[in-house]
Amino acid sequence: MNKSLVLVTGGNGFLASHIIKQLLTAGYPVRATLRSLDKAAGVKQTLAGTPNLDRLTFVALDLTQDQGWAEAMRDVTYVMSVAAPVFVNQGQASDEVTSAAKVGTIRVLKAATAAGVKRVVMTANLGAVGFSRLDHDHPVTEVDWTREDQPGLSLYEKSKLVAEEAGWAYCKAHADSPEFTTVNAGAMLGPSLNGHVTGSYNLVSRILTGQMMPNLKVNVIDVRDVADLEVRAMTAPAAANQRFLAVAATPISMRDLKTLIQEQRPQLAAGLTKHLIPDWFVRGLAPFSGQLRESSLMIRINHEVSTQKAQQLLGWQARSADTAVLAAVDTLVKNGLNK
Repeated sequence: MNKSLVLVTGGNGFLASHIIKQLLTAGYPVRATLRSLDKAAGVKQTLAGTPNLDRLTFVALDLTQDQGWAEAMRDVTYVMSVAAPVFVNQGQASDEVTSAAKVGTIRVLKAATAAGVKRVVMTANLGAVGFSRLDHDHPVTEVDWTREDQPGLSLYEKSKLVAEEAGWAYCKAHADSPEFTTVNAGAMLGPSLNGHVTGSYNLVSRILTGQMMPNLKVNVIDVRDVADLEVRAMTAPAAANQRFLAVAATPISMRDLKTLIQEQRPQLAAGLTKHLIPDWFVRGLAPFSGQLRESSLMIRINHEVSTQKAQQLLGWQARSADTAVLAAVDTLVKNGLNK
C-alpha cells in the first residue's frame, strides 16, 4: 500500500533525524527541509542502513522566509513541524525572539492550509504547559498552560509557548486549516544519530565536566520516544487537535543523575561535579541573576507530569529517565563533548 508523503522541517536536526528514520522504516516517503542542500549528503550518511532510504528527498527552505513553501508542500499529506523557527541567542531581545517564533509557526500553518495538508504535528515544549504550576496538588496535564509573564521563564521556553499559542489561535480562526497536534516534550536526551545535540544536553555535560550547578529536578525524555509519539500522533484519529505531553515516568534530580553516572559509567566518576549549589542559595540570589531565576523556577514547579493521555489514546510508552540520561552520556563521550 502506498503511504502518504510527509514533510519534516529541519531534517538534519537532533529530533528530526529520529523522526525521519522511524517514518522511512514504516514505509512513508519523506521530504525533509534543509537550509542548504549541501547538508543532504550528511543526512543520508547519518541514516545509512535505514530501510527505504531511497524514499527520502530534500528541499531547500528557510523557516524565516516565505519563498519555497508552496513547492515544499506539494502533494504533502502530513507535516512534522520540528525545527524551531528561531535560535535563541543572548544578544536578541525578548520581543524579537518571540515574534520570530510566532511568525514562523504561522508561516508553516498558512502554507499547509493552502496545500490542503491533512494534519500538522508540531514539536512543542513542556515549558509551555506546566511552568506556572507552583502548587503540587495534582499532576500537570495537557490542560495546563504556562503564563507568558511567568517570572523565571527562559527566553527559549517563552518563544515556544508563544509559538504554540499562535498555532492554536490560527487553527481556531481558520476553518480550512489542517488538523493540529502538539507534542510537548520535556528536556530531550537519548542518543544522537549524528553527533548534533540540543541545549538539554547541557544538564549532562555540566555534570560530566565538573561544573557547579544547582540540584535541579528535571522532566527528561528520550528523543526516540518523542519521535515515536509524533509518528503515532500523525495518523491516529484520536490525536486530531490534541496536545500530548512527552516525559519519562519520573523526573530526575542532578544529584541522582550524578549518582547514576558514577554507578553505570564509573570510568567517568573522577571528573564529575563535586558539589551542587543548595536550593536556599539559588532562591536567595534569584532576584539578582536571570540564570538563577530560571533555576529557582525549576526548583519550585510541579514535576509530577501525567502522560496518561498519550498512553491511553495512542498506546505510547516512554523509556526511563535513566535510559535517556545514559544514552546522552554515551553520545557526549563518543563525540568528545565531555571535556
